[in-house]
Amino acid sequence: MSSAPLAARLSVPSGPLFFPVTAYDRAGAVNLDVYREHVRRGVEAGAAAVFACCGTGEFHALTPEEFQDCVRAAVEETAGRVPVVAGAGYGTALAVRYARLAEEAGADGLLAMPPYLVVAGQEGLLRHYTELAAATSLDIVVYQRDNAVFTPETVVALARTEGVIGFKDGTGDLDLMQRVVSAVRSEVPGDFLYFNGLPTAELTGLAYRGIGITLYSSAVFCFAPEIALAYHRAFGSGDDATVNRLLDGFYRPLVELRAKGRGYAVSLVKAGVRLRGLDVGEVRPPLHEPAEEHIKELGRLIERGHALVEAGPARVEGGPARVEEGK
Repeated sequence: MSSAPLAARLSVPSGPLFFPVTAYDRAGAVNLDVYREHVRRGVEAGAAAVFACCGTGEFHALTPEEFQDCVRAAVEETAGRVPVVAGAGYGTALAVRYARLAEEAGADGLLAMPPYLVVAGQEGLLRHYTELAAATSLDIVVYQRDNAVFTPETVVALARTEGVIGFKDGTGDLDLMQRVVSAVRSEVPGDFLYFNGLPTAELTGLAYRGIGITLYSSAVFCFAPEIALAYHRAFGSGDDATVNRLLDGFYRPLVELRAKGRGYAVSLVKAGVRLRGLDVGEVRPPLHEPAEEHIKELGRLIERGHALVEAGPARVEGGPARVEEGK
């Protein structure tokens, strides 16, 4: 656990927010040695924070014991250099249990994911997250997606809740998010963090930036940190020409590939990590591995992305730089 407040460390990140995959061995058991190496590589590559055992890390597939082992390993590998935020989810009782396990493991905060299965009203959702916030000393970022979608009024109430420091959006509803940002800004003094939490957040980064949301999660950083860092630098400095070049040549095709299979937001990322030489194993059921042709297509996309980064901001015939397939 680091000594600096989590909100301050996340508000102006020095690099992408890293959501590591969880490594398994050939028998399907958690491989802590490989997981540690994955986390260590990410921090050394320039990650600003490690979000352990969240969506990309298959939180849903981990036992409480495995979860705590992975969070503790992430804390030990980061050694306070960057904050560690752990996932927490399911019903309120289990979410509280995972939160306490994360606190015991030394995490700096929690990403509070949607409750399991039920579609709750705003009153029930607010009670769920306020009870979770009261259960530990850890700061919380609330994750909006699927069956946990909030009205601006509920987000105002969350922003007033001690320990709730931010709000991550996985719906892509910019109208709703603009109203949320406006309501909180008008009614709650102080800073409140917002994150673009869509599966490949870089694709919609410019749109979210238009309503003042510049923080985002980067799954690409797991398997192509060079590309994710190039985007992050360009996005943060206002170099929209480079941002658009990476969007057109890498991120948009990646999202189109991701859309070819259910669960690819996790399994395709894990395949990408393996392609880069780290055997993190396969995903656990109910997720499944990508088709072989899709893994090959991912490999070509990674090559193209690296070529775009190496080409820099050059222009060809008055237009964006062109990179030939496979080069």
